[in-house]
Amino acid sequence: MAGRCCRLPLAACCLLFLVACGSQPQRPSAERAAVPPGLTFPKPAPASRGGGYYQDDGPADSVPDNLDAVPDAEPRAEPLHRFANRPYSVLGKDYVPSQELRPYKARGVASWYGRKFHGQKTSIGEPYDMFAMTAAHPTLPIPSYARVTHLASGKSVVVRVNDRGPFLHDRLIDLSYAAAWKLGYVASGSARVEVESILPGQTQLAAGTAAPVVASDPIAELVAAAPAETPALPAVQELRGTFLQLGAFGSQDNAESLRARLLRQLDWLTETIHVQAREGMYRLYLGPYRDAQEAGRVAERIREALAFKPFVIQR
Repeated sequence: MAGRCCRLPLAACCLLFLVACGSQPQRPSAERAAVPPGLTFPKPAPASRGGGYYQDDGPADSVPDNLDAVPDAEPRAEPLHRFANRPYSVLGKDYVPSQELRPYKARGVASWYGRKFHGQKTSIGEPYDMFAMTAAHPTLPIPSYARVTHLASGKSVVVRVNDRGPFLHDRLIDLSYAAAWKLGYVASGSARVEVESILPGQTQLAAGTAAPVVASDPIAELVAAAPAETPALPAVQELRGTFLQLGAFGSQDNAESLRARLLRQLDWLTETIHVQAREGMYRLYLGPYRDAQEAGRVAERIREALAFKPFVIQR
């Protein structure tokens, strides 16, 4: 998950926030076919007018002439991901994702993420497709569906939430490039929106659609299955010295996703980002450093780049 952690975006936190160990749910066929095969790409991408997306991110080199024809996500019954909805921490801030589908409505700033993350794994292991109707949110259950309304224009889209983030600047949600395009804020980078969850059986009419989008299949029995077994923790690699702690997760998928995002966003780093497994938690450490002063200087650079400051620890 653009503006993400740290888009993460789960695109978002951050960064992000979020992947795949073990078998993952199959991406719905509607998402695979979200971009009609007739789309063509002769149009140059618009120039950015402001940092709604991540540093060094941006639109594609060319965008489809008829990107407005990309259909909204179609809500359907899906089991929630086994690991990506566990509580996690990104750069000192704790997040507790919802463990069930329930009503949600909030207003805030939406950003978008594009080519820098295109093809990278989302928090549930699916490749991010900037031309599909998807989104990243810090705490909505994934996968789930939401209606996003541009408050200034009244335009609405329906997206499938399949990633974590954004984790910067108190942004509410990261949308895919296609979703932001349809809402009309690609050039500005961000916009004030309202996000409302779509629950099973609800009818949601997005602006410009000919018929309501209905999720009629019961989902309760899919998400009420017995808890899945937690995968065995890998052998603990002992780390000694001075490090920066970047985050802590109950899911290895989320930890590895944030690690990948940070490596892309902080490409000036020379130290290794370690994932340490201990007592059911996966923690991200950066280092080692010669001393706390050197670690502190790097922490300050990270704060300037991502608006979050990791803390120094001695191991």
